[in-house]
Amino acid sequence: MKAIAYYRVSTDQQGRSGLGIDAQRYKVQVFLGDDFPPVAEFVEIESGGSSGRPELRKAIAEARRRSLPLVVAKIDRLARDVGLFMSILDQGVDVRFAELPELPTGAAGRFMLQQFAAVAELERGLIAERTSAALQAAKARGKRLGGYRGGRKPDHRLAAAARRAKADAFAADMGETVRSAVDLVGGLRPAARWLNEQGYSAPSGGARWTAEAVRRVVARAEELCRD
Repeated sequence: MKAIAYYRVSTDQQGRSGLGIDAQRYKVQVFLGDDFPPVAEFVEIESGGSSGRPELRKAIAEARRRSLPLVVAKIDRLARDVGLFMSILDQGVDVRFAELPELPTGAAGRFMLQQFAAVAELERGLIAERTSAALQAAKARGKRLGGYRGGRKPDHRLAAAARRAKADAFAADMGETVRSAVDLVGGLRPAARWLNEQGYSAPSGGARWTAEAVRRVVARAEELCRD
């Protein structure tokens, strides 16, 4: 199938590394088939809740000009805001998602897409809230916790909560990148090797990524989305 492809990552670091883009490109190519590379590709480095999307506007214009569908790897790569998402669908372009190859057309398909977009928006809000709370807790840990220096002994439950908050903040920031690494290079150990080679900081001040560290970050990021 001939199509226009649109890819989006949320951070400059992901854009420079090409990691998130490569994972999306792979999903789109599988959806289109090996014999049909995208007619044109547009890459955006922008938050999913932002409406300032120059590359998306170009992609929509190109899809409309060529009368071709616009293919995106996942719903949240198009937008994590329901209003923005639906406004894009209303621009007269046939938008397809590689993760939903069997989605029906017409009113039923549009309704389903709206529900999926609502879930993506909820995830964005929850991640933002958890990240803010985690950073505040980590900051509090720096002021109130630490080694015992006499006087009142530290609250070990508070210390444990602060460690969890710090891990949550790290997973919220790096979860998407780490998940993309696993998808792209195929497995926890290869993903750890790739992250080390690219110079990504390991969690908890560790010198290097390990397969176990990758597994924990992915699991914690998924838990953040569910909570």
